Amino acid sequence: MKKLFTIDIHTHILPKDIPNFNKQFGYGEFVQLEHHKPCCAKMMMNDQFFREVESNCWEADTRIKECDHQNVDVQVLSTVPVMFSYWTSPKDGLEISKFINDDLIKVVDKNPNRFVGLANVPMQDTKLAIKEIERSKKLGFKGIQIGSHVNDLNLDDSSFFPIYAACEELDMAIFVHPWWWMAKEKMDKYWLPWLVGMPMETSLAICSMIFSGVFQKFPKLRVAFAHGGGSFPATIGRIEHGFNVRPDLVAVDNNINPKDYLGEFWLDSLVHDDKMLEYIVELVGEDKVALGTDYPFPLGELEPGKLIHGMPYPNNVKEKLLSKNALDWLNMKKEDFI
Repeated sequence: MKKLFTIDIHTHILPKDIPNFNKQFGYGEFVQLEHHKPCCAKMMMNDQFFREVESNCWEADTRIKECDHQNVDVQVLSTVPVMFSYWTSPKDGLEISKFINDDLIKVVDKNPNRFVGLANVPMQDTKLAIKEIERSKKLGFKGIQIGSHVNDLNLDDSSFFPIYAACEELDMAIFVHPWWWMAKEKMDKYWLPWLVGMPMETSLAICSMIFSGVFQKFPKLRVAFAHGGGSFPATIGRIEHGFNVRPDLVAVDNNINPKDYLGEFWLDSLVHDDKMLEYIVELVGEDKVALGTDYPFPLGELEPGKLIHGMPYPNNVKEKLLSKNALDWLNMKKEDFI
């Protein structure tokens, strides 16, 4: 069988050497990498262990070798969400974003046929975020990655509207990744922040953008959500029912049925279940689901594309899920990588 061109829209990368931002700025819990043995490093937050990562988290050559083995032609690179740094002062957040983006774009520039970059921006300051989006566009980024909320603000907040407008004007895609989770104080066991909190966060982000009319106000905005939309697809019936029976609470900013927005945004395919993949493809359309694996982390799809390849879809649908939908989201062409 002919190999299908494959793009993974959900992969994370870190700089190999991260400055001591805590010492530089004099506050905060910043991440550093402690390279304690070959091909392996500890992610540390002010001397507290966060997680261990391997060299595929920072070495482009290692990623390419693994992509070749896994039949992935192109990875879309974004930083690890713990690096968002929205809690910092705006000027420090901008400096961190610049450091992350300058490092990431070097990887893309050295391997333009294998990688696409999504920039990090200081969402806590609208003007500085737009400034970094403009700079990132000039550097060659195709979009930005943002969190499911920014400090105490959800993505419906009007302060973010100029950022959406800038992305629309500059032809920059948006990838929404969950972070930091609701009810965290109740989730100190069983890895619940990742298993329960993150899906909740993604649904929060989608509902916030729908109910505030973001997709209506910015019709050219191209937004993709991680982890198959989190818990949103499983609760859209409840969400619509709430809209119908309590419009006084739900439809305060937008009186359009939330189901009408299905197909207006993309979901990645990271659902780990064939029935759920079938459902989200039916829910948002075969043109709006794109391969995403969360590489190189263990909660991701460890064999990229295995779930899609195992579905009883015709080849033309698999082509959409494996690359065409990603290209549409990025506004790119297959020829850009040849």
